[in-house]
Amino acid sequence: MNDQHICLKTVDELRLVTPEQPIRYRIPAYQRGFRWEARQVTQLLEDIQDFAQRENPQPDEFYCLQPLVLRPNDDGIFEVVDGQQRLTTLLLILRHFNERLAIKYQLKLYALQYDTRPDLLEFLENRSEERALTNIDYFHIDQAAKTIEAWFQKRETKVEEIKLTFLNKAKVIWFELSARENSVAAFTRLNVGKIPLTNGELIRALFLRRNKAAKESFQIRIAYEWDLLEKALQNNEFWYFLTNDTNQSGNRIGFLFDLVARENGMKQDFDAYATFYHFSEKLNAKGADPEEEWLALKKTHMLLEEWFQDRRLYHLVGFLIWEDVDINELRRLATGSTKREFKEKLRAKIYSITFGSSDLAALTSEQIRDLINDKVESLLYGRDSRPIRSILLLFNLATLLQNFGSNVRFQFESFKTAMWDIEHVRSITTDRPANWKGQVEWLKHCLRYLQSTGKEQELQAEIQKFIDLPSPKESDVVFEPLYEKILRCFQEAEEGEPDHSISNLVLLDYATNRSYKNAVFAVKRHRVLSLDRDGVFVPLCTRNVFLKCYNARVDNAIFWTEDDKDGYKEAIVDTLYNFFHGGDLNE
Repeated sequence: MNDQHICLKTVDELRLVTPEQPIRYRIPAYQRGFRWEARQVTQLLEDIQDFAQRENPQPDEFYCLQPLVLRPNDDGIFEVVDGQQRLTTLLLILRHFNERLAIKYQLKLYALQYDTRPDLLEFLENRSEERALTNIDYFHIDQAAKTIEAWFQKRETKVEEIKLTFLNKAKVIWFELSARENSVAAFTRLNVGKIPLTNGELIRALFLRRNKAAKESFQIRIAYEWDLLEKALQNNEFWYFLTNDTNQSGNRIGFLFDLVARENGMKQDFDAYATFYHFSEKLNAKGADPEEEWLALKKTHMLLEEWFQDRRLYHLVGFLIWEDVDINELRRLATGSTKREFKEKLRAKIYSITFGSSDLAALTSEQIRDLINDKVESLLYGRDSRPIRSILLLFNLATLLQNFGSNVRFQFESFKTAMWDIEHVRSITTDRPANWKGQVEWLKHCLRYLQSTGKEQELQAEIQKFIDLPSPKESDVVFEPLYEKILRCFQEAEEGEPDHSISNLVLLDYATNRSYKNAVFAVKRHRVLSLDRDGVFVPLCTRNVFLKCYNARVDNAIFWTEDDKDGYKEAIVDTLYNFFHGGDLNE
């Protein structure tokens, strides 16, 4: 079984095994030597000083250093697998404090040995410029020591305050590997590509460590269930329903621990390892019950899984999470509520976020429609990007939920990872390509579409002639009339102000936005329908717009007309009204 040891230790506790016996640390030959520069040493000292001088400090607060990963050897020496740069720097700071004191008041310090530099202690006792230049390790150690001396010389009146904080309030996460574990393999994982220990890995060690109270059957069960939870969270459909974090890699179970810790009043949430500290404190407390803590985590997962499986809850909760509503806030809404009541609370929450009204139940049906219509009418691209994005996403979700017989679910994974955002349905002339490269790209899109239809042969020839221009020097002069001619061909030559209303906006993916941003409706339509045909995710209402589903009369599929805009806007208002007023949220 796992017999890793993990705990928090102050810098002072790193020094001694007994009052007379220093802890011995060895830096193995497979690690590089000391390489911290002045900026890293200074940053550590300034962080500790800032912590020492913070306002309204709490008695149980501490400043935490990164984990120190060690493996005990038979000779009683700890092999340093990760953290040797920090351990060396801490020793240099401790030595500086001793140098300020008479010998009888000096602290006993831990022993640090580099396999590649067996005379390190002798060098530290007799540092010199000449000896520092004999090898790269000693050079960096000498520079770090000088940086520490210079830093404290400027803070003579604060040395004792910083020293007390450094010894008693600066802590490391002491992660002790099993004596049987391969230290080289652990070092490789942590240092090739600098993969840090995560909260999840550290908490796993807390649950699986050997101690008198630990039951082997519980350890076996928790190891099995841990893997099941991690596997569930590795399902991207589930993961992107729960979070907007598209950068998360590796283990994901730490997400559940974060939720539980924050719900239980986690302290020090400013620290990257705050979740670990929280569970370390709970599991090391007198009378701690690891099974109870584990059960709380499983219950949290079961609740989230229930939301995920319920198609209505999936869309309601998914929208609110996309709007950055804290999952713990939603958990509190669910507490003591029936499923129907919870769904009604979620709908009211959505209305409050989207339309700024805090009491949906108090509004009449006419008031709800008027508020939705006024909001939709007032939104303008560029000024109201966030609310437009919200309205368009909600329109897609509400459209899916209209049909009780459907089992189609919105793909939050594709929506978030492909970065779908708002874009004009019909091109805006103010966004016309500004340089030759952009002009050629825009014309190529138009040309490919015209070639696919076999129409406008003369216009095709003009476009090809521009693309074949040997030099871009006079491109603007030639491009301007050609651009206007193409817009007239596609009936997109604007009169008056550009249309930035929501009736001319849809959700488009980043790749389409980037490549087709200024394209005419017909070109965008061809691109979007090609994606849909090939099975690539396209939001339902975006697809409906380019299929012109919101206009009973489709005079021409390649133009976006005023009637199309009116029908689209009316569909948005009607769908949202039905969602907030008439829609039954229970299937």
